[in-house]
Amino acid sequence: MTLNQERIKLFEQDLRASFNLTKLMIEDESHLHAGHAGAASGGGHFKVTLYTPEFQGLNLVSRHRAVYAALQKHIPGEIHALTINALAPDEV
Repeated sequence: MTLNQERIKLFEQDLRASFNLTKLMIEDESHLHAGHAGAASGGGHFKVTLYTPEFQGLNLVSRHRAVYAALQKHIPGEIHALTINALAPDEV
């Protein structure tokens, strides 16, 4: 198992502990940023797509804040950059 695969497992645990998820996908996009100055710090680039009823009625900024709060202990150490797709289940 690679370092980023281990990290993804930890991210998944924290997101599942924070939200009642109906769907979760976490992708390692670090390879797309090879040579990027931030990549030298050891933190990875990840894309998170999650669906939870808790996002119903929340605007985009509130949803992103909630995801950042759930993953705060990993930023900036393990996560250098994060793309977030935070959706309610009816927004498929």
